[in-house]
Amino acid sequence: MSIFTPTNQIRLTNVAMVRIKKGGKRFEIACYKNKVVSWRSGTEKDIDEVLQTHTVFVNVSKGQVAKREDLLHSFGTDDQTDICRQILAKGELQVSEKERHVQLESMFRDIATTVADKCVNPETRRPYPVGMIERAMKDVHYSVKPTRSTKQQALEVIRLLKETMQIERAHMRLSLTVPKKFGKGTRERLTPHIAVVERESWDSGDLEMGRNLWL
Repeated sequence: MSIFTPTNQIRLTNVAMVRIKKGGKRFEIACYKNKVVSWRSGTEKDIDEVLQTHTVFVNVSKGQVAKREDLLHSFGTDDQTDICRQILAKGELQVSEKERHVQLESMFRDIATTVADKCVNPETRRPYPVGMIERAMKDVHYSVKPTRSTKQQALEVIRLLKETMQIERAHMRLSLTVPKKFGKGTRERLTPHIAVVERESWDSGDLEMGRNLWL
């Protein structure tokens, strides 16, 4: 598919559309295929690699650009890049049913892989195979949310699976020495992430810690 913007007639190809309905109107942005998912998962940080143009449309295929007053009414701003970010975060990626199925399957697998990497069986202290995590996700009828990152969903899946199987976050053993002037602040920042404190001392005024942190 190719489109033309009415203002500068730049030809856009390989277009993937993201659509949102807001303020009673429809808005669309033109993106590169496969980049929207990368942006939402956090693997792509450069918005210029995602957007074909920093322009908000009412119809990408026809090249119909959204009116400034409609943008202000619906988004509270006419900053097109800011609006593009909002649509990328909350809009619906327009794909064929087959493409959507492939995308959801891929995300399902990525979520299961992340859970398997981060968790263990608390009795054996060994990780679960990805296939077992996938079956457990299906057993709890987990539905992939295409607008959320796989990392966020993996944390949600871990909470759900704890209700049906023996699973917990794996620990990372950390040993460090912190100068006295940074010791208290470092300790406070690390505390929410600590599973087990193995040792702690303030020898010579410096803080020495041996701890297990959640992955």
